[in-house]
Amino acid sequence: MQKCIVGKKIGMTQLFDEKGKVIPVTVVEAGPCVVVQKKTVDNDGYEAVQIGFGDIRSKNVNKPIAGHFAKADAPVKRTLKEFRLDNCEEVNVGDIIKADKFELGDKVDVCGTSKGKGYAGTIKRWNNSRLKETHGSGPVHRHAGSMGACSDPSRVMKGKKLPGHMGSETVTVQNLEVVKVDAENNLIALKGAIPGPKNGIVFITDSVKRA
Repeated sequence: MQKCIVGKKIGMTQLFDEKGKVIPVTVVEAGPCVVVQKKTVDNDGYEAVQIGFGDIRSKNVNKPIAGHFAKADAPVKRTLKEFRLDNCEEVNVGDIIKADKFELGDKVDVCGTSKGKGYAGTIKRWNNSRLKETHGSGPVHRHAGSMGACSDPSRVMKGKKLPGHMGSETVTVQNLEVVKVDAENNLIALKGAIPGPKNGIVFITDSVKRA
């Protein structure tokens, strides 16, 4: 059965295995999530489930969102996420998905929004090299360099690595191992680092490239 859940990144710590080896882990508060909607081939053209995570007061959501949860007879949640599953028939609207859905040793993919770094130049953003700082190369020794020929094509080519907003992008880390599951507190410990800041929302699914 395919597994999916929405969680909140708590932070990083370390655990020890039976041989005393240190394992760096990221702790995620995974669930509880409620199934808000099921999409079917007949109605929507594809199969998927929509789950909600994170408490929020009903007065802080607009009427369409409140009506969407009311139709499912589910409590209002802060985050909604849709997952395409092969086994949607095994899930029903109103079901609760908790951390115990995952087991020790599972391989998962984690998707989140990376930390925003603000406006950055090409050296920091794209790892470009700078010019020498002597013999008159300044004040452009950290600039992006040539923008292209002047006559043909007379424009900046698409995809050129330029200064701009760095970070705050959707990032997926694949093949992370579930090191520990605390079902009582809905916590999952994943080996390694995952994208995003503390308290950032992450989406955990079965790994698509199981090693």
